[in-house]
Amino acid sequence: MTQLEYARRGKISVEMRRVADSEGVNPELIRRGISAGRIVIPRNIRRRISSLCGIGHRLKTKVNANIGTSKGSSNIAKELAKMDAAIVCGADTIMDLSTGPKIKETRRAILSGSAVPVGTVPIYEIVINGLKKYGNIKDITAEDMFDVLQTQAEDGVDFFTIHAGVIMDTIDTLRKHPRILDIVSRGGAFLAEWMIANGKENPFYSDFDRVIDIARRYDITLSLGDALRPGAIADATDGPQMMELITLGELQKQAFRKGVQVIIEGPGHVPLNQIEANVLLEKEFCNQAPFYVLGPLVTDIAPGYDHITAAIGGALAAGKGADFLCYVTPAEHLRLPTLDDVKEGVIASKIAAHAGDIAKGIKGAIDRDIAISKARRNRDWKRQFELAIDRTKPDRYRKASNPGMKDVCTMCGEYCSIKVAENCFGRKK
Repeated sequence: MTQLEYARRGKISVEMRRVADSEGVNPELIRRGISAGRIVIPRNIRRRISSLCGIGHRLKTKVNANIGTSKGSSNIAKELAKMDAAIVCGADTIMDLSTGPKIKETRRAILSGSAVPVGTVPIYEIVINGLKKYGNIKDITAEDMFDVLQTQAEDGVDFFTIHAGVIMDTIDTLRKHPRILDIVSRGGAFLAEWMIANGKENPFYSDFDRVIDIARRYDITLSLGDALRPGAIADATDGPQMMELITLGELQKQAFRKGVQVIIEGPGHVPLNQIEANVLLEKEFCNQAPFYVLGPLVTDIAPGYDHITAAIGGALAAGKGADFLCYVTPAEHLRLPTLDDVKEGVIASKIAAHAGDIAKGIKGAIDRDIAISKARRNRDWKRQFELAIDRTKPDRYRKASNPGMKDVCTMCGEYCSIKVAENCFGRKK
């Protein structure tokens, strides 16, 4: 049985109990959330995961880190090092976006080494295989597509990004209403090329029941991809994006009826004033399913700093009800991320997720902030660093400053406002 089927029968699974323990909530809350389609636990029945996570309503906002090889950089060991660093920095899940020559070997190494749930975008392997076999995308068959889904399921992939919402109707709409950047989803662009070349509907949409059957057999969570997400803030919340979102809501119902857990993916590049509306629209059109957003990036003018533009949008999205943030690194739009890029991306996204959790009143979210504020009041540097999201950077800054006096920093020194206030109010440290 899938987690959803367990939940519907009123049963609390081992996985539900583990998630409840990690969240500090009653297991019944987890069961009810899964039963309603508002919480998912990504876990393929063929994998053991030491750090399970629940994603959804009334749970802490989770963070995903993307890794993976490319044609120009296919060192598996480097990607495994990025995976380890991302998990150490707090990533709740990993996605393998490999398009390099050893795509199966990379995936299997990540699945073997990851302590957290692992997701993939199967269309990448489908296209890489198709180009090797046929020399073009057009000749790839639907059977080729489903063969890859089956193989990845057997390997133990915990959640699939499936771009089932890019359909002929939305492509026609996009033709009539062009964007600055028509399609920025790599998976969406591959499928659009296949569909246009063949004059056929997207197999992931027309044969969605086959996708569901594979997912149900292995209890894979379907992350319904936003192939038509905006890649420029001027394109946000337009007709093609909304058409796809409505389609994803219909597909969510179809999968949910058959006992398969579903996440909905969302934008993308979105100005601040549209983020709340995007969250509310997803919840309305997609039956309150967990919402997984890339950023959102709130401006397009900051290449090299898009971990910041994404953290700004991610904090607001999480505070308004988004459940799952996909990290963005400083290398976004520029190159394959390095190890340091991955660390910065995860930390920025974790800050955004935590800020969102405080805003939406997640149980215990503010406790750590209160604790670090008390440590700051007491000038207890060690305790501050223990509570920090990144424990190494503040310690390094502190040591590099040679503060001289033990209980102050070099910004204020003897004029420390906290010490002045203590003397003023007669309060001892």
